[in-house]
Amino acid sequence: MYTTILSLLSIVADPIYWRAIFTRHLGIILLAISIVYGHRDLFPLATFTKTPLDLCKGWAFWTEISVLGVVAIFLPLLTPREYVPIDPNHPMPAPNPEQTASIFSLGLFFFLDPVVFEAYGIPHLPYERLPPLADVDSVQNLKTMHFKRLDPFSGAKSRSILFNLLRAFRYEVIALWSLASSTAVILLGEPIAVNQLLNFVEHGEDGAMMRVWFWILVLFLVPFVDSLLTEWYLRLSLQAVVQLEALLTQLVFEHALRIRINADSFSSSPSSQETSSEHKRNLVGRITNLVTTDLSVINDARNCIALVSEIPILLSLYAVFLYDILGWSAFVGIGLTMVLAPVPAYISKISRRYQTLRMKTTDARVHVLTDIMNIFRMIKLFGWEKRMLRKISEAREDELHLLRKKQYTDLFGAVSKYAISVQCLWNDIPYCSLSFSIPITLIMGQQLSSSTVFSSLVVFENLQRYINAIFMYWTKALAAKVSLDRFTDFLQNTELLDDFDSPSSPEVLDIDNVVQHPPQEIGFCNASFSWSINDSDKTITPLSRKFILRIDSKLDFKRNCLNLITGPTGSGKTSLLLALLGEMHFIRSGRDSFFHLPRDGGVAYATQESWVQNETIKNNILFASEYNETRYKEVIYACGLEPDLELFDAGDNTEVGEKGLTLSGGQKARLTLARAVYSSASILLLDDVLAALDVHTSKWVVEKCLAGNLLKDRTVIIVTHNVRLVEPLASSVITMKDGQVYETRTCSPVLSEDLHESLRQDAVEEHVPNDRFKDERKPDGKLVVPEEIQEGHISGNSIKLYTSATGGKYAALYFPALLVMMFFTQTMGVVQTWFLGYWSSQYEMVEKVHVMFYLGIYVTMLLAIIMLNGVTTGMYISGAIRGSRRIHEQLAEMILRTTMGWLDKTPISRIVTRFTQDMNAIDTSIPEWTRFFLDQTLKLILKLTAIVILTPVFFVPGFLAVVLGYTCAQVYLKSQMSVRREMLVAKAPVLGHFSATISGLTSIRAYGAQNMVTERLSSRIDRYSRSARIFYNLQRWMALRMHIISALFIGLLAWYLVYIQKDSASNTGFSINMGATFTGAIFGWVINMNMLEGHSTLERVAAYLKIEQESKPTIQGEPPAYWPATGELRVENLSARYSLEGPEVLHKLSFHVKSGERIGVVGRTGSGKSSLALSLLRCIHTSGEVTYDGVPTSSINLDCLRSKVTIIPQVPELISGTLRQNLDPFEEVDDLTLNNALRSAGLNALQEDMAVHEDKLVLDTDISGSGSNLSVGQRQIVALARALVRRSKLLILDEATSAIDYKTDNIIQSFLRRELDNDVTLITIAHRLHTIMDYDRIMVLDAGNIVEFGVPSQLLTKQNGKLRALVEESGDKEALYTLAKVVAR
Repeated sequence: MYTTILSLLSIVADPIYWRAIFTRHLGIILLAISIVYGHRDLFPLATFTKTPLDLCKGWAFWTEISVLGVVAIFLPLLTPREYVPIDPNHPMPAPNPEQTASIFSLGLFFFLDPVVFEAYGIPHLPYERLPPLADVDSVQNLKTMHFKRLDPFSGAKSRSILFNLLRAFRYEVIALWSLASSTAVILLGEPIAVNQLLNFVEHGEDGAMMRVWFWILVLFLVPFVDSLLTEWYLRLSLQAVVQLEALLTQLVFEHALRIRINADSFSSSPSSQETSSEHKRNLVGRITNLVTTDLSVINDARNCIALVSEIPILLSLYAVFLYDILGWSAFVGIGLTMVLAPVPAYISKISRRYQTLRMKTTDARVHVLTDIMNIFRMIKLFGWEKRMLRKISEAREDELHLLRKKQYTDLFGAVSKYAISVQCLWNDIPYCSLSFSIPITLIMGQQLSSSTVFSSLVVFENLQRYINAIFMYWTKALAAKVSLDRFTDFLQNTELLDDFDSPSSPEVLDIDNVVQHPPQEIGFCNASFSWSINDSDKTITPLSRKFILRIDSKLDFKRNCLNLITGPTGSGKTSLLLALLGEMHFIRSGRDSFFHLPRDGGVAYATQESWVQNETIKNNILFASEYNETRYKEVIYACGLEPDLELFDAGDNTEVGEKGLTLSGGQKARLTLARAVYSSASILLLDDVLAALDVHTSKWVVEKCLAGNLLKDRTVIIVTHNVRLVEPLASSVITMKDGQVYETRTCSPVLSEDLHESLRQDAVEEHVPNDRFKDERKPDGKLVVPEEIQEGHISGNSIKLYTSATGGKYAALYFPALLVMMFFTQTMGVVQTWFLGYWSSQYEMVEKVHVMFYLGIYVTMLLAIIMLNGVTTGMYISGAIRGSRRIHEQLAEMILRTTMGWLDKTPISRIVTRFTQDMNAIDTSIPEWTRFFLDQTLKLILKLTAIVILTPVFFVPGFLAVVLGYTCAQVYLKSQMSVRREMLVAKAPVLGHFSATISGLTSIRAYGAQNMVTERLSSRIDRYSRSARIFYNLQRWMALRMHIISALFIGLLAWYLVYIQKDSASNTGFSINMGATFTGAIFGWVINMNMLEGHSTLERVAAYLKIEQESKPTIQGEPPAYWPATGELRVENLSARYSLEGPEVLHKLSFHVKSGERIGVVGRTGSGKSSLALSLLRCIHTSGEVTYDGVPTSSINLDCLRSKVTIIPQVPELISGTLRQNLDPFEEVDDLTLNNALRSAGLNALQEDMAVHEDKLVLDTDISGSGSNLSVGQRQIVALARALVRRSKLLILDEATSAIDYKTDNIIQSFLRRELDNDVTLITIAHRLHTIMDYDRIMVLDAGNIVEFGVPSQLLTKQNGKLRALVEESGDKEALYTLAKVVAR
C-alpha cells in the first residue's frame, strides 16, 4: 500500500520538486525490497548448503522474482528522470541530457551516445552541436548558491579558502566520500574470489561453502561494480572541479574589480622593500597565473579525498584479509611501513617546498612574458629580440631548475619507499611488500600455496597501488594547498579601494563627527590622497613611489559647466581626476575633510591613455549604453569620426584590435571621447583627450563637441595642456603644481558665435583617409583571426616536435636506451610474478623446499627492479626537462621574431595561454601521460605474451580484447578531440577578458559598468564549462566501456581455466593475475593514448611555431663595425604597405637628410607620418631604396638596423621594475649616463621646483607594470631618456612629447638642440607646431605623399602652402612665425 501511494504521488504531485522526491523515495523502498528477496531466495542458489525458502512454489517463485526485478529494478533504472530546474523562475531553454537521462543511461553514460557517434561521422564537432550547459553548472546559479561562503564581500568568513570551499561543496564531498568508501568495500571481493577459486582448484569441493561459478561471477562483478562506482565518483568529482574552476575564476575577477589598480599588491603590509617591489608588479600576470596554473594544480588534487575515505578503509580490510590467510606475518610489512613512514613524508615536505618555490618562479616567468608582450612593439622597434629572449630563458631556467629538483626529490622519495617495501617507482611494479611478508610466513612455519600466494598478490598489488596513491595524493594535496593559499592571500591581503577596504587610519574612524557636504557638490575639502595605504605610513622607504595629492582648502567644480585643469607634467592633474573617482586612498585631515562626486546622474571618464576594447568601433562607443541612432550619429559627427569611418570597408562595425592596435593615437583618443559623450552621464571627466589630435581635429572637437549641444547642461572636467584652445569654454580654471592646487580662477565662457569666429574652423572636412587600415579590413570588419581548431588525430609534426625536443642531439641513442630499460623493468615484473607461482608450486611437488635459495632469487629480482626503475626514471626526467626547455625556447623565439601584423591579429591572451596553461602541461602532464603510455604499451605486450604461453587458446580473445578496446577508443577519440579543442579555445577569451578588464579598470568603475563586464565574463566561463563538462564525461564514457571489456575477459578466462583447461593452481593463479593486469593494461594503454591525443597542447604550440616571421639574421647582413658613423639618410622611391595584399600607404617618397639635420614631419591624421617612421625601420612591407650612412637598410639584418636607429612611439611603453631597469634593461650603462639622459629628457626641469620631501623620480624608483604609477607625460620623459641612452645616429620622435606641457616640451627641445652630437639626425613627428618650427627643414605629408619639404622660413612664404595653412589656422601664429624667423603676414 505504501509503495502504491508513493507511486501515485510521484505521478500527480506538484511542483516538479516534490515529484522528484517521491520518485527517489519510491526507488529506494523498492531497492530495499529487492535486496531482501535476493538474499532470501537467490543467494542460497550459489551455496552448497542452503536452499531458497520459496523454491517450493515452483514456477510461481520465478514469476515473483521476475516481476519484482522488473518493478523494483528495471523500471526505476530505465525510466527517464524529470528535469528539475535549479531556479524555477528561470529554467534553462533546453535541459542537458544528463539531467533527464534514466539512472541506467546515466550510470553507463548512454546519454552521451548521440555526441560520440555524431562526432565520429564528421571531421570536427562544432561547439554549437554540443549539449547545452546544465543549469547546475551555470556560473550565475553557482554564485547564488556558493558566493555567500566564498566571497569576503558576500558574507564569507575570513579564513583559508579551503575551509570555505569544503563548506560550500559539503554535499558533494559527502557523496564523493560515500562512493569512494563503497569502492573500498567492493574491492575486497577480488582477493577473496581468487583465494576461494584457487582453493577449489587445489582441494575440490572439500570444505567449500560457495559454488565455484559464484566466485567466477564475483571476478566479473567486482571490476564491473567497481567501475560503476568509480566512474560515478569521477563524474561527480569532475563536475565539482568544473564548478570550482568557474567559481574561483568568477571570484578572482569580481575581487579584481575592487583592487586599487595603482597599488596592485597581494600584500598590504610587505615585510621588506624587496617583497613590496615584487608584489607591486604585474597584477595581470599574477591573476592569470591564479586562474591557469593554480587552478590546474587544484584540479590535479581532486582525488585527494581518497586519503580520508577509500584508502584507510581499504587498508584496514586488506589487513584483516591478510591476517586471515597469512597470520601475524602479514603485519610485519605493514608495521615496517608505519615505522619508516616519516622518511617519505619528510621527502614529500621537501618536494612541497620546491613546488612552492617553483610556483614563484613561474610567476616571475609569466611576469617577464607579460611585460614583454606589453612592450612588444618597443622590443621590435629597438631590435631587442635576442636580449629579451635571453631574459626569458633566464627566467625559464630558474623555473626548470626547481622543477628538476622537485622531480628528482620525488624520485628519491620513491626509491626510499621502495626500500621500505611500500612504494614502487612511477610504475605499478608489484610485489615489493611480499618480500617481507612471504619470508616471515615461511619463518613462522607456514607453507605457501597457490591460493595464498596469488590472493595475497592481488592484495599487495592493490595495497601497493593505494599506498603509492597515498604519497602521490599527499604530494598533490600539498601542492594544491600552496595554490589555495595564494587564492586566500589574493582575497584577503590585496589592497582594495577605500569603498571596500576597512578604515586603516585613526582619522577615518570618527565618522560621527564628520561635517556633511552638500549632496550635489563636486569637489574636495582639506583632503589628501595617496596611491596606496602604505604611502601614508611614515616607515615607507624612499625608493617607493609615495606621491601625495593635497587639497589644503576647498575646491569646487562648477555644475553644468566646463572646468579646466592644467599644470606642468607630473603635477597631479590625472591624480586629481582619479582621486575624485575614488581610485586613490583618501587621507582625512580633519572633521571638514571630504571629497565627493555624485553618481546618481552617471559619470563618464575618458582616460589619457585611450582605453578601447577588442570590439567594433560601434560597440566601443556604445559600451554600457543603449543604441540611439540619432544621438549616435551626432556623437560621430561631433568627435570628428565620420572621415575615419569612411575609410573602413565595414564602417563602424570594424574591429579595432587588442588595445586598439589598428587605430592611430588620435583615433583612439576620439573614440574614447565619443564613448564618454555618448553616455547619458551628467558628469564627464576628460583627461587630456586633445593631446594626440592635430590642430584641425582639435578645433573641430572643441567647437562641435565641447561647445556643442551634446555637452550642454552637463558638467565637464577636462585636463589639457592646450589651454589657449579650451579656456574660452571654461567657467573655472584650476592649475596644479607639485601635487597641489596652485591656482584657481573663475572665467566667463565665450558665446558660441564668438567661439566660432575665434576658432575659424573650416579644415576638418579635408580629413584624409588613413590608408593603413584599408588592408587590414575584411567586409565583416573582423580583424582578430579566430583561433584555428585542428581536426582529426594529433599531427605527426606535434609528435615530432616533442620527441625531437626530448631526445636532443642524441635522440637516436636516448630513446632506444630508454625503451630497453623500460622493457627490462616490465619483464622483471612479469618474471617475478611467475616465480612466486613457481615457488609456491614446489610445496606440492617436494617435501622440503630450499627457502633461502628461492628467497635470494626473489630479493635479487626486487633489487634489480628498484635499480632499473631508478635509472629509467632519472633518464626520463632529464629528457622531459630537456624537451620542456627546448620547446619553450622555440616558442619564445618564434613569438619574438614574428611580425607586428601577426600580433595585431592575435590577442595577447592567446599568447599568454601558450606560455602558461600549455607550457605547464608540457612541463608536467604530457611527460607523465607519455611515461604511462609507454609503460602500459610494454605491459600490454608482455602480459598478453605470458597468457598465450600458458593458455594459447586465449590469444584470440586477448587479441579481440585489444581490437575491441582500440575500436572503442577510436570512436571515442573523434568526439574527445573535438570537445577538447573547443574547450582549450574557450579558455583564451576568459583570460583575454581578464587582461582587457584590468587594463580598463578605472574606466569601467567610473562608468559603473562592473555588472556588464562581470556578465560578459560569466558568459565566457559558461562557454568553457559547457565544453569542459562534456569533455570529462566523455572520458568516463570510454573508461566504463573499457572496464566492462576487462571484467568480461577476466570472467571468461577464469571460467575457461577452471572448467575447460583444469590446469594446476599455480598456473591458474598466474594466468588469472596476468589476465587481470592485461585487461588493466588495455584500459591504461587506451586511456593514456587518448589523454595524450586529447591534450591538444602540442598541436597548439606547434601551430605557433609556424607563424609568420620577419627575415632571420644572416652573416651577410652584418654591417661594418664602424657603421653608422653619421646620421645621413637617403630615401629614393620609398613605397610602403601594411600587408602584401593591401594598398600603398606611402607613394614613392624621395628625400635626402644630411647628418645632424633636424627634420620636422607634419600632416593631418592619416597622412602617413607614422607609416614613414615604421618604413624606415622595415616594420612594414616596403619597396624602393633607403640608405643609412651609405649602407642600404634592405641589406642589413633587422636587429642590427633597429639597434642603430632609435624611435620613440607616441604611446610610451614601460616595464615593471626600477627606473634604472627601464632606462637600461640589460645593465650596460653607468648611472652617470642614465642621470644625464634623464636631465636631457627634461626630468630635472620638471622636478626643479619640488621640495626635498616630494616624490621625485630617481633611478631606484619603482615603476609599476606599464608605468601605471607615472603620469603619461612622465612616461614620455622616461621613454625619451631611454632613447637618448642608446646614442643612436638617427633619432625619430613620433609624437613623443604630446602629453608633456608646453614649458617642459620647450626645455626638452632646447636640451636636444644642445646635447645631441652634431652628427645625430633628428626626425620629429609632431602635431604641435611649436615643437618643430625652428627645425632645419620640415616635411609636410598628405595622403602618403610629400607635398612640401624645405626650410620653414621658405615654406611659410608660399601663398597656398600646406605648412603656412597649418600655421595660419593655429591660435598662436605670431609665435610660430617668430620661431621660424619670418614676419607674420
